[in-house]
Amino acid sequence: MNELTSKCIQEGVRLRQEGHNLALVVTHRVTKKKGKFKKGKNFPPKKSGPREGSQSHDGKFTVSCYFCGKKGHVKKDCIKRKAWFEKRGINLSFGFLTTRKPKESEKFLFMGNRLKVEVVVVGEKYFITFIDDLSRYGYVYLMHEKSQAIDIFEMFIIEVERQLDKKIKIVRSDRGGEYYGRYDESGQNPGPFAKFLEKRGIRAQYTMLIRHSRRRNRTLMEMVRSMMSYSSVPISLWGEALKTAMYILNRVPTEARIYNPHEKKLDSRTISGYFIGYPNKSKGYRFYCPNHSVRIVETGNARFLENGEISGSNEPRKLDENEQHNRDGSLPQKNIAIENAVKPPQSAPLRRSQRERRPAITDDYVVYLQESDFDIGIRKNLVSFSQAMESDDSSKWMEAMNEELKSMAHNGVWDLIELPNSCKPVGCKWVFKTKRNAKGNIERFNARLVAKGFTQKEGIDYKDTFSPVSKKDSLRIIMALVAHFDLKLHQMDVKTAFLNGNLDEDIYMEQPEGFAKKGNEHLVCKLKKSIYGLKQASRQWYIKFNNTITSFGFKENIVDQCIYLKVSGSKFIFLILYVDDILLASSDLGLLRETKEYLSKNFHMVDMGEANYVIGIEIFRDRSRGVLGLSQKGYIDRVLERFNMQSCSLGIAPISKGDKLSKMQCPRNNMEMEQMKKIPYASAVGSLMYAQTCTRPDISFVVGMLGRYQSDPGFEHWKAAKKVMRYLQRTKDYMLTYKRLEQLEVVDYSDSDYGGCLESLKSTSGFVFMLANGAISWKSEKQSITASSTMEAEFVACFEASSHALWLRNFISGLSVVDSIAKPLRIYCDNTATVFFSKNGKFSSGSKHMDLKYLVVKERVQKQQVSIENIRTTLMVADPLTKGLPPKAYLEHVMRMGLLSNP
Repeated sequence: MNELTSKCIQEGVRLRQEGHNLALVVTHRVTKKKGKFKKGKNFPPKKSGPREGSQSHDGKFTVSCYFCGKKGHVKKDCIKRKAWFEKRGINLSFGFLTTRKPKESEKFLFMGNRLKVEVVVVGEKYFITFIDDLSRYGYVYLMHEKSQAIDIFEMFIIEVERQLDKKIKIVRSDRGGEYYGRYDESGQNPGPFAKFLEKRGIRAQYTMLIRHSRRRNRTLMEMVRSMMSYSSVPISLWGEALKTAMYILNRVPTEARIYNPHEKKLDSRTISGYFIGYPNKSKGYRFYCPNHSVRIVETGNARFLENGEISGSNEPRKLDENEQHNRDGSLPQKNIAIENAVKPPQSAPLRRSQRERRPAITDDYVVYLQESDFDIGIRKNLVSFSQAMESDDSSKWMEAMNEELKSMAHNGVWDLIELPNSCKPVGCKWVFKTKRNAKGNIERFNARLVAKGFTQKEGIDYKDTFSPVSKKDSLRIIMALVAHFDLKLHQMDVKTAFLNGNLDEDIYMEQPEGFAKKGNEHLVCKLKKSIYGLKQASRQWYIKFNNTITSFGFKENIVDQCIYLKVSGSKFIFLILYVDDILLASSDLGLLRETKEYLSKNFHMVDMGEANYVIGIEIFRDRSRGVLGLSQKGYIDRVLERFNMQSCSLGIAPISKGDKLSKMQCPRNNMEMEQMKKIPYASAVGSLMYAQTCTRPDISFVVGMLGRYQSDPGFEHWKAAKKVMRYLQRTKDYMLTYKRLEQLEVVDYSDSDYGGCLESLKSTSGFVFMLANGAISWKSEKQSITASSTMEAEFVACFEASSHALWLRNFISGLSVVDSIAKPLRIYCDNTATVFFSKNGKFSSGSKHMDLKYLVVKERVQKQQVSIENIRTTLMVADPLTKGLPPKAYLEHVMRMGLLSNP
């Protein structure tokens, strides 16, 4: 037994000297001396010498101690060895190995960072972190030895590929030996980790010093120290604290910080060099530094002097004199190219131009862009002639430009003449746009030659510029009538619509880029017709179209001049004009064909057959059931993709009960302001606003509330906007549906909250008008006054609803197909005091202070223009337009508006 015990002790000491872990770990005593922990102090001293029982060269056997190295005794009889074990907590007595209970001060040890860690029987000594470069999401694993990095990494790969369905392509680590390998005489010798990456086809990159992973480890350890110092749990649970720290870091915002190197005070603070490229296995830059000891330097910290001169020649650089300066205009493209630069004389000095910079494309071209304002989210259109010629679709763009010039020649748009004296020509530019279908696929390439109308002078080059555009309310009313009367709905498109307008002023324009007439480049175009970009172009087109269509027997609506009606006996046809898109809804197929033939005779028309997509709205019909649906699914998909929300979670409602936004959530310091500058808040609200204007009354209230903070949005406002996008992700299949009913009647629901605005304590009014079982008009707006009671707030809401009811009544009366419009239009209100006050002349103390303009509601009720009736709050369809509601009640009201996924 004594020999077996002695062998066990010898083997244990040998294993410890070789760096192996034992199941039984010797405890370490805390010394009272200050200073760093000395390596090897807790292990027996290593002595060189012959092993026990070794034979000398002269044939005689010499006995030496394996422990202390002295001759004359063996290890089991060594006094120093016995004293060493007693000092460390292990006693040898009577040939048996016994242990004593360590003192309280011997239960802990200090690590190199002064972390006091309890020694456990078997525990992890290291941890490894993995950080996703894009999201900064981190993973942490505990391990016993650094050699376990390969096994841990293999587990990490399996977890990521299974849970996230992603493949790891690049692994970026520091230059530690366990990752980077070792250097020998032949160069770098890849270690097991590097070989593992090569087998898996994963690219290895190595970082510079002090990079993200090392800084993340420091942050984790600081959090662990803080957690353990303020808790009463044992120090042995440091691994659990580490996992908790990583869990917290994964759920807080991350921010990139500029590295500030620690230079010596007397050393040069910078090294100048020439940028020559990028390293193959590092994320940084390569520089040629001729004045540095290392000529080729790799670093991730550099400042590029792009506006300075670092050249081998002392001669100044020459710049193009006629540089085309561009800035962001109304188009969503960026990266605008410089075109047609003319070289100056060689002696021109290097200087910055002081001339006024004019935009290449300005807001004056919004007339042309209105044709495609539903393409929000598509940002890949070209903005210059040179870009079009260098693109992969150059042949298609050239074909589109030739077609545009052919249309201009057919319409006799201009004549080439000498420029008269004292006249200045207007510039022109090509604008390229792709026309897409409901699924977002390209249908055709459009090239528009637009004039730079911002150089025109009012009173000389133009007079009036106003041109009417059909309202979305009018479109929805016509769609409701199409569903109820089962009308035939067709669509036509006017090619180069603005070229049909006649000009009353003399305007001269430069020849189009890329198509100047050879030998006559000095000539200019005297415009005879209006073209895109001119201030008066849209007005001249509307005047031309209005004169043409009214001469065919159509009459324009009295309140919407872009809606026309023609009645022939018992047959009738509606015409809706939206810039150059025309919708025809007819009760008779013959009348529809006659109208198409007449339009094609006077304008260059494209017959698109039955209407299914117009101004970004998809049209679905089931004529057998008398159902018509309007959807913006494709538009919503593009909006979600534009703001990286295409894979977001699904939201139940755009706003919940009790959700409030206020100015208190606006940025309060420079850091928050800088953070919000990087967030496209205004663009997101504008995209949501177009959806709620066309087909989504269910988000009107929250979008209107988000719009109040566009000048100074905060992060909470941005979170509210993303909540609306999550709701649209779940309900993007919803359609605004109209159905055939036995009785066709317009009804309204009017509602208001009370003091919902936290800053002004003003209330929010909301109304929704229904026709053919679907919403045709709605509005959610903060009131202009501060109501002193719920009755006053509801009465102000009824005033807004009754004013819009008169517009609807005049519009529908002009259509001559809805007989019930002659009756008083019913407005439902869930406030009994408001209903009572509207029907009698009695004034109380709570109403005598109201403004006179709101009292006109009583007059409208007396004239039987409107009728205000009471309804239960549970049936108030306009409730979601004034406040946040519980999800169940909210969805019920949304369905009553006609928003259905399966109509």
